[in-house]
Amino acid sequence: MFKKILVPVDPGETGFADEALAKASQLARDYGAKIHLMAVCPEVQSFVASQLPEGWQKREIEETTTILKTVGARLDVPEGTVDHVVRMGSVYHEVIEEAERAACDLVLMTSHKPGLSTYFIGSNAAHIVRHAPCSVLVLRGKE
Repeated sequence: MFKKILVPVDPGETGFADEALAKASQLARDYGAKIHLMAVCPEVQSFVASQLPEGWQKREIEETTTILKTVGARLDVPEGTVDHVVRMGSVYHEVIEEAERAACDLVLMTSHKPGLSTYFIGSNAAHIVRHAPCSVLVLRGKE
């Protein structure tokens, strides 16, 4: 089955990933897969970043790492099954790159119900499905 599962987690809305985390945990227990949690912090334009306090980006990465560690600790999987990474950039681009870099064979994520704007600009999930270097399982979130 799958050996390494990438689960993107929004650090501002971790509960939204609960269904994907539960499915990843089940696959990890059933097949001995590893879970690779990932969060993406948005890049801030340089003129905005220049107005932010010194060290803000380092603190954001540290806080996001703490969130991912907390999420990973709550999973019902054997010790050593979960690792994590925080990246900076656009969600779909960073997820696709991380899936390839970490040699993941599944991206498992939850997606919001599509709205009108999604049909014009596309969703992160749609971009990931089209361009990921591995299988992608998208669970429809309950909204």
